Amino acid sequence: MKNTLLAACLLAISAASMAQALPDTSPAAVWRATSRLGYGPTPALVQAAQPGAKAWSIAQLDAARQASQRPAQLPPALQLLAANQAQVSARFHEEREARKDGRANLQKPSSPMQADGTMGLGSDSENYSRDMALATGAWRLASCSNPDLENPLLARMTEFWFNHFNVFIGKGPVRPYVGNYLLAAIRPHALGKFEDLLLATAQHPAMLFYLDQAQSTQRGLNENYARELMELHTLGVNSGYTQADVREMARVLTGWSVDIAGGQGFVFRPRAHEEGSKTVLGRSFNESGQAQGIAAIKFLAQQPATAQRISARLASFFVADKPSKALTDALARTFTQTGGDMYAVMRSLIESREFWESGNTLFKTPMDYACSSLTAAGTVKEEANRNQNYRQATGFLAQAGQPLNGWQTPDGYKTDASTWLAPEALTRRADYAFGLAPRIEEPSFLQQFYSFNTRERIAKETAVNMRTSLLLAAPEFMSK
Repeated sequence: MKNTLLAACLLAISAASMAQALPDTSPAAVWRATSRLGYGPTPALVQAAQPGAKAWSIAQLDAARQASQRPAQLPPALQLLAANQAQVSARFHEEREARKDGRANLQKPSSPMQADGTMGLGSDSENYSRDMALATGAWRLASCSNPDLENPLLARMTEFWFNHFNVFIGKGPVRPYVGNYLLAAIRPHALGKFEDLLLATAQHPAMLFYLDQAQSTQRGLNENYARELMELHTLGVNSGYTQADVREMARVLTGWSVDIAGGQGFVFRPRAHEEGSKTVLGRSFNESGQAQGIAAIKFLAQQPATAQRISARLASFFVADKPSKALTDALARTFTQTGGDMYAVMRSLIESREFWESGNTLFKTPMDYACSSLTAAGTVKEEANRNQNYRQATGFLAQAGQPLNGWQTPDGYKTDASTWLAPEALTRRADYAFGLAPRIEEPSFLQQFYSFNTRERIAKETAVNMRTSLLLAAPEFMSK
């Protein structure tokens, strides 16, 4: 049975479609809007989007921008994520001191959520970093799968930028800061000006530790962050910058560091900064101190190559693995004309012809699949099952090659079908669906988005759990 389903899935996903616009009120348009500008439909989202998918999408964009300016709605068990940089630094310093004294208990459980639903995270000073990491993973799964907790498009945009500005939680002092990085540096700027987002990541301990900028001084220069800032975060590898530009940028950023012992988070250390004029991409920067780095980062954010790179990544994330040059150019023009206003760029993307073309297909990454499955699951049969669902999703992601916060290199996870579409991956997804099914209500509303053959196959099953499994393992559910 699973083999038949997987074969159908491969056939459906690989089949070419005619390049035509989806009718605005069609199930296909509703599926596209809710699955790409969020993590899939729910009965309430379907009802809201059915009168017109494009109008609903624009309304979601407005709602997402408004939501980004408010603090995240953290569940009681995840309140430790509300800590600011200074508070995280103070707790991290306390943890380090406790470990020096040999008081850390390293044998305590390390599951994303305890079965009773009360995680108790943050109360253990000796394992603060671990608790922050677990809480961050739990928030990512909760926010992407519960439209009542987080606006779906804001969750999607936060994930996009979190991957673009990737940090690896397995690198020493990065771990306790990842939650604050997600919620304080990424989320508030997800639909704002790109240069503000870029600066927020550049001045965050998670990034400074991850790419070794915190240790870069005029006497011990480290070029790691400067290189990735230009190669991945802004200009792109083939944009024309040189090794000399990388070195100059590294000199510009000397002194950008972190104070853990002092409980301050990001700090600028004047004595570690190399004063004097530097030249990056032919532009001289004569500012003094931290102002020089801010000016240089804003300069990179405003470059045409940056507009092209960010536009291409957005188009491949939301529209097609290989988006048209016309679409990328159009988004880049909006980026340039608005000074990198990501709300305006996303509006241009949603209003584009290409976004609604049936031929522009996208295959779900493991994270997409886990989040969309949890979204479709909606109401759990028992509240304790919700935490079990998160644990299962965490394990699935680790096995599927996309562990939460677990990509070691700064380029982030790939999002294209060629990376994730394989028989073994589809089998793992089917197994995940069969494991999830007994704990959730049957998401029968999904059938309106499926082909006649898929609906007919599901209808043959008399057991609720089997129908639920097939609904989440259907070929149509693999695409967004």
